[in-house]
Amino acid sequence: MPLSYISQSSGLREDRQQNEDIVEPKKRKSSSGSNTCNSKRPKEDSPSSAAGMTDNSLDAQRKTALGPQNNGFNRNSSHIAHTKGGSVKKLVIKNLKEKPTLPANYQQDTWEKLKDAVNAIHTQRSINASLEELYQAVENLCSHKMSAQLYVQLKAVCEDHIRSKANQFLEEYLHRERFLKLMNSCWQVHCGQMTMIRSIFLFLDRTFVLQTSSVTSLWDMGLDLFRMNIVSNPVVQTRTIGGLLHLIERERNGEAVDRQLLKSLLRMLCDLQIYKEAFEVQFLEATDRLYGAEGQRLMQEREVPEYIAHVDKRLNEESERLLHYLDQSTRKPLIFCVEKQLIEQHLHALLQKGLDMMLEQNRVDDLALLYQLLSRVRDGLKELYVAFASYIKKTGRIFVINNDNDPEKDKDMVQQLLDFKDKIDNIIAVCFNKNEKFINVMKESFENFINQRQNKPAEVIAKYVDSKLRAGNKESTEEELERLLDKIMVLFRFIHGKDVFEAFYKKDLAKRLLVGKSASVDAEKSMLSKLKQECGGGFTSKLEGMFKDMELSKDIMLAFKQHVANTKSPDNIELMVNVLTMGYWPTYTPMEVNLPEEMIKYQEIFSKFYHAKHSGRKLQWQPNLGHCVLKAEFDAGRKELQVSLFQALCLLMFNDGNEFSLEEIREATKVEITELVRTMQSLACGKARVLHKSPKGKDVETGDRFIFNNEFRHKLFRIKINQIQMKETQEENLNTTERVFQDRQYQVDAAIVRIMKMRKTLTHNQLIAELFDQLKFPVKSTDLKKRIESLIDRDYMARDKETSNQYHYIA
Repeated sequence: MPLSYISQSSGLREDRQQNEDIVEPKKRKSSSGSNTCNSKRPKEDSPSSAAGMTDNSLDAQRKTALGPQNNGFNRNSSHIAHTKGGSVKKLVIKNLKEKPTLPANYQQDTWEKLKDAVNAIHTQRSINASLEELYQAVENLCSHKMSAQLYVQLKAVCEDHIRSKANQFLEEYLHRERFLKLMNSCWQVHCGQMTMIRSIFLFLDRTFVLQTSSVTSLWDMGLDLFRMNIVSNPVVQTRTIGGLLHLIERERNGEAVDRQLLKSLLRMLCDLQIYKEAFEVQFLEATDRLYGAEGQRLMQEREVPEYIAHVDKRLNEESERLLHYLDQSTRKPLIFCVEKQLIEQHLHALLQKGLDMMLEQNRVDDLALLYQLLSRVRDGLKELYVAFASYIKKTGRIFVINNDNDPEKDKDMVQQLLDFKDKIDNIIAVCFNKNEKFINVMKESFENFINQRQNKPAEVIAKYVDSKLRAGNKESTEEELERLLDKIMVLFRFIHGKDVFEAFYKKDLAKRLLVGKSASVDAEKSMLSKLKQECGGGFTSKLEGMFKDMELSKDIMLAFKQHVANTKSPDNIELMVNVLTMGYWPTYTPMEVNLPEEMIKYQEIFSKFYHAKHSGRKLQWQPNLGHCVLKAEFDAGRKELQVSLFQALCLLMFNDGNEFSLEEIREATKVEITELVRTMQSLACGKARVLHKSPKGKDVETGDRFIFNNEFRHKLFRIKINQIQMKETQEENLNTTERVFQDRQYQVDAAIVRIMKMRKTLTHNQLIAELFDQLKFPVKSTDLKKRIESLIDRDYMARDKETSNQYHYIA
């Protein structure tokens, strides 16, 4: 249809600016000549939508407008009138007055051409027309409001084709894997065909489908048709899902399967939006049944380390399946199912059957895996640390409790506890990820079992420290000793009866200081600072006082030596005196013995010297703490003997004779009989036998006689003979414990008075409860009741006259 002709007077206006050759108008969109023009008619005085043209360009346009078009339309250019020379006129193009029409049977012919192309795609043969021509045909139909009919026709063709493919899946002879491969092949072909069809009908998909909410896109339409006509068929769906589950079951049993086939078909189910209801539900049920039966069977057949290794392997396998072909939406329910059936259902059995064994054998890798697996299930870690605490208490109680009172077992207690603590700490750090809960239950458990046996752990820990701080200990360097003391302090924190530790530690420290057996002053002070940091200054004040006494004693002895040098004093004896403050040091029972005259004279000289400087002070000599160095002549030559004072008194008797009986020695020295027996045993029955005993034997009894051993030989010049009196006896042990109990009574009395003074009136139960809170050592209610009665008798408090269960403070 030709364009309308526009006259010069109505279509052109003269440009008044003579100096401009070309005027650029404002641009606006214009529709193609093959489409209906819908733009509004521009105003005459507005700029034209076409650019200014020269005569030559207009001729070219005229020729183009007259040429034939692909769709059968012809356009004629309007006549352009020439005006004055040198000026350019504007061209105004108006809309078509009539709408272009399609040729007769254009829709039917075009659809036949498109249908033939779709059938060619479905039958996988070549398409007769070009894709560009087909696309243009779809565009023409859509532009003339034939989109809805085109969509329906296309859907019908596709549906017919898909229906024709459904019958092949109903054949009963198809093997499972063959069926799945056929389904996958059909699906892949369908997806490729729908992609090709959509590229041809893209204009339909982007115009009509987008503007019409009631229809789906061409791709979704293809998915719906495939789902409704093939996959939703009950027989086909059952065989498809069954085949998939069978393949996965075979893979779980260790067979190699086609994972790509599984991945493709499961993606198909996801694309068809039936993955969850058609596949996932059945898949999870099958998984639940499989692992439920497997867990029951393997828990009976295998040991716990093997079982948890199998569980870890299963979890990794399922994670791989999720990575390779399962949809990620299945991850949470699938992993939960495995964890529930293989871990949560057997939680108590795992801990009861295998935890103690793995802890006992220190199977670090297995324990780490167990922790990792139990952390995945509800209450898994809670059950683990409860069982872990039970193991610590049970094992620790074996180390601490000694029903047979075997001294050798008590001797090894601290080292066993230290080794056990190191082992538990390593397990918590390496296996349990330093979990605070496990650290706390470990501390509670150690505190629980170490106080199952009152006082003894505190005593043996104090003795263990003494053995490590003694001069003879060459097992470790200073750094190792410092680390060991830190570990001992950890055990010390768990002890309730810290006053028992203090009493035994003070007694052992006194021995180390008095006989010079301390390995290192720095180590001693380091231990003291640790105790002070842990328990406060009040706990270590007496221990610090002991060190001060030793320092003061050194200064006193320097002054005493100068005093002796300036006076006429016997010079065949060198005297060393340690002046001890009685309140700082352990209580020692005074012992009266017969000393040689030289010693007595030196004692008197020192006493006069000391009282001259410190008047009003009383000195009490403690011969049981003294030690001496004696010079002895043997046939083999001269030797020096380092002995205790009691040993020296006995040996000095042999200057006056070669043989004495036990009774004669006791009469001459006045040493207490039990102490004398131990002393003579060390001289005549030990390693360095400077005396012979008659009759021979290891024990010293009444009537035994002792002869000086002139034939004594030893490779060393100075020989230290074991100082038996420094070894702790059972009686000393009981005395120390008794003193601790006495001190506790004073602390209990003070606590009762302090509480009653503050509260004025309390019931018996309230008072007992407050005492338990304040006292730092274990105490029984019966002992507290005795102390309350004692304070009532001494008028510190009184019982209420009407309510016997209530007490009043007496100011």
